[in-house]
Amino acid sequence: MSTAMSVAAAVGVWVILLGPLIALIAHLTPASVVRILSGPGAFGPLVISLEAGIVGVGSIVIAGTPLAYLLAHDRMPGRRFWEAGLLIALMMPPLVIGLLLVFMVGPLTPIGAALSHVGLSASNTFFALVVAEIYEAAPYYVLGAQAAFAAVDPRLEQQAAMLGDPPHRVLRRVTIPLAGPGLAIALATAWARAIGAFGAVIIIAYHPYGLPLQIWTTLQETGLSSALPFALVLLVVALPLPLVAYSWSAHARIGNRR
Repeated sequence: MSTAMSVAAAVGVWVILLGPLIALIAHLTPASVVRILSGPGAFGPLVISLEAGIVGVGSIVIAGTPLAYLLAHDRMPGRRFWEAGLLIALMMPPLVIGLLLVFMVGPLTPIGAALSHVGLSASNTFFALVVAEIYEAAPYYVLGAQAAFAAVDPRLEQQAAMLGDPPHRVLRRVTIPLAGPGLAIALATAWARAIGAFGAVIIIAYHPYGLPLQIWTTLQETGLSSALPFALVLLVVALPLPLVAYSWSAHARIGNRR
């Protein structure tokens, strides 16, 4: 295939993939966006999505980073078993996740009963929204973070240890900085997945409304034109972090080649 044909094919794929975004922008006008978003309570679901996303992704990072590190350094017994579990969770359809969460943490389950004793419920609550987002986003972060840690040259860690750095200092001064761009991409991917979670959310956390459910209910109640401004808001919230993370990662790769 010639270079010209390759470039044309690449441009065609790029246009096709960005076609929905182009269509969204083409069908919006500043006046329609202002009119819809200036309605009463229009930004309430945005606040809920931001709060739930921060709590959910923060929980994923706290719990998932050590797991990713141990998997990358082959310090987990039965590593393939753990990786298979993450892949199964990654490939499981979100609607199925929501249905299964009902049987795992719903009000009539042992876990649901235990949660009720501490004032929590995984059904139509803010806590349920966070749980749904965690289940939809966690595999993306853990697998991405594992790849980031695995990409660090172990010789650099060994050299730091030979110079007298204890393991925690090697982790802080060598491993995490070198894995940083990859960790940022994993974090950004998890954020985009969490903030846009819908399949599991609509099953166990229909209330309170986050942005994805606001888009859905607006579409059902008043039509496509009224839902598009909220779709734009969701993109504005979800996309900047992945784009910044990708730019940082690309810059870091270029710097490492020099």
